[in-house]
Order: sequence, then C-alpha cells, then structure tokens
Amino acid sequence: MQINWNYIKFMALLAVITGLYAFSNDRSEHKTIHGIDIEFVGDQNLYITQGIVNKLLIQKFGSLENVPKEKLALNTIEKTIEANEMVKNAQVFLSVSGKLASKIVQRKPIGRVEADAKFYLDEDGKRMPLSTSHSARVPIITGKITGDSLEDAYEILNFINADDFLRKNVIGIHVEAAGRYQLRFRTEQFTVNLGGVENLEKKFNKFKAFYAKANKDDTLENYDIVSLEFNNQVVCTKI
Repeated sequence: MQINWNYIKFMALLAVITGLYAFSNDRSEHKTIHGIDIEFVGDQNLYITQGIVNKLLIQKFGSLENVPKEKLALNTIEKTIEANEMVKNAQVFLSVSGKLASKIVQRKPIGRVEADAKFYLDEDGKRMPLSTSHSARVPIITGKITGDSLEDAYEILNFINADDFLRKNVIGIHVEAAGRYQLRFRTEQFTVNLGGVENLEKKFNKFKAFYAKANKDDTLENYDIVSLEFNNQVVCTKI
C-alpha cells in the first residue's frame, strides 16, 4: 500500500498549529493586567485628570493590577468612565503590552452660567458642572436664566465662537428677559443690546461695521449703549 506522505504532512502540520493555538489561547487567558494607560484625546484635557479616573476605577472595581484579562468587562469599565460628568465619551481596550488602555474625550464648555446655580454650558448645549481642576475662560452668562434663555444663549455662543473677532472680544451675555440679550466686551465700556436671536448674522455684521468706523475715529469710549435691535441701523447712546 502506497503511503500518502502529503496527507501525513498536512495532518502533522494541522496538529502542530492546533497545539500552538491552544497553548497561545491558554497563556492569553492567564495573562494579567500590567498597568493602566489613560489618554485624553483633543485639546480640552483640563477638567478631569488621570488621578480622578484612576480613583473612579478603584472605587468601582478595586485595583485592576494583575487582574486576569478574561475577568475584565471592558464595556462596564467604559460606561463607568463615561458616567463622569466631565467625560463626553470613552473607549477602553487592552493594549499589546498588557495594559488596560482608555482614550477619553472630555466635554468642552462654551459658556459659564453665574446664577443661583453655577455651571457650564457645553458645546452640545447641555449643563456641565464646574471643575475643581480648571476654570474655563469662556463668556459669563448672567441674568434671568431659564431653559429658553439658555437655548438662546447657546445659539448666540455658537455664532460668537464661529467668528474670530467676536470670540476674542465678547466676555459676557446678560439675559434681561426672554428675547432680550446684552453683550459685554473685553476692552470696551459700552453694552451691546442684541435683542433676540433672530438675524444674528445681520446684526453682528452691522455691529462690526460700526465698530471698525468708531475705532478708526477713536470714538468707541464715547458710547454707553450700542443697540442692534432695530432694522438696518445701529442706535447708540452716548455717555
């Protein structure tokens, strides 16, 4: 009987591969975590620290050092990090070096409410608590704070942040009443009466034209109130 050496070689190779896979899988299951690697993604890495994240994980899971990898519930760890009010989203995974790794995106404040309750308004228009680690340099929102006025303030802030001149100069939004908003500027003494949030582009274009002319004439300091509430004109009140 002729021996099929090719068949025997194939079966031997298959047995070796199966053995190596089983050995590798057994070793992988018994590997443990050798440290935690936390990375903050983006430019807003100020409001929660690595120490806070580590403390959060220890309080929830205890020490994760030397914990077998198969005992880790990565989704649960991910949700625990995302439950922190400073975190926008998080990804948790095992690195090739045997560390528990997490990439965290922090929330980004665009305004700060100074009222009976103090909090940030973030880039998604949601309330964000103040941080003990950092104070954001964002416009201050004061006055009669309601759900509707916060929605309007969010719209105004988004417009301001999209304009280089306004972003550098507007430091405050005051809510006089629903649909009546005032702006405060960094270096100017006058108050800008914006009115409501309708036609913001038209209003701010009028204001920038007025500002450029008054700045050229060196008359900015003469004004107390600059109103953008009227169509096709800027109405000013002098000191």
